[in-house]
Amino acid sequence: MDHNKSLFDGMILFCTVVEQDGLSAAARLLGHTPSHVSKEITRLETRLGARLLNRTTRRIGLTEAGRTYYENARRIVEDAKATEERLHIAGDQPFGELRMSVPVVFAHGCLNAWLPEYLERYPEVNLNIDVSERRADLIGEGIDLLVRIGNLPSSDLIARELFKSRRLTVASPDYLTRYGTPLHPSDLIDHELIDFSYHGGLQNWTFPFKGKSEIAVPISPRIRCNDAQSEKSLALAGQGITRLPSLACETELSSGALVSILTEFEPDPVGVHVIYASKDNLPAKTRAMIDFLVEKTN
Repeated sequence: MDHNKSLFDGMILFCTVVEQDGLSAAARLLGHTPSHVSKEITRLETRLGARLLNRTTRRIGLTEAGRTYYENARRIVEDAKATEERLHIAGDQPFGELRMSVPVVFAHGCLNAWLPEYLERYPEVNLNIDVSERRADLIGEGIDLLVRIGNLPSSDLIARELFKSRRLTVASPDYLTRYGTPLHPSDLIDHELIDFSYHGGLQNWTFPFKGKSEIAVPISPRIRCNDAQSEKSLALAGQGITRLPSLACETELSSGALVSILTEFEPDPVGVHVIYASKDNLPAKTRAMIDFLVEKTN
């Protein structure tokens, strides 16, 4: 890294000497002494293994190698300056590709309905959205932000809670008519269950009871799947009882297509969080999406 910086600094200094037609003039412009500039030019020539300038006490002249180096170095320096200026101008304007990783339930539950407004508001942003339940690596995969539901592991990442989602036990009226409505978590042992496979193959569903203790119910699910939408579809089809965040099934609950059961034993709601790497120098595109999500959920 230091070598690259030294190389680029040498390019800037050499181009300035050529354009100011002298060491002293370049030194004044750059805030250095003439002797420092002279030493840096000598160091650059040594590194390149070629003489770049013919120097006398009154003037300088480019060698053939110096002319070739200047033409290429000037282009590199000008491109770097232009890029810096574009970034400065666009610094407060969201632009570029924004990479996100969000759970399926969040995408279908709300994000998909919001995105047209975001895209209309920020026409210079392109979205690359991974919709899945996998545990994406924000840093390792170069992702700008994540949305995660539930308790978060300890990390150095920044997490901002957007809202809370209830954790519900649901079934279709048809299923409950055929098999009966469980009144206590222990009744689930006699029912068809649909479980979320990313729970890691847990053998129990747990339920709080009057805020004092926890009831653990051994389960042997008829179906396991890694997609809350599939869980919901199977429950709607009368294939069993499942547990879903309210975010995933508010419409079905309102219409009566699904019924919330065991409400006396409902766990505390869980947070839905937007997660990003750092508050420092946050790209405008990332900051805009975070602010947008906060706006839509408050």
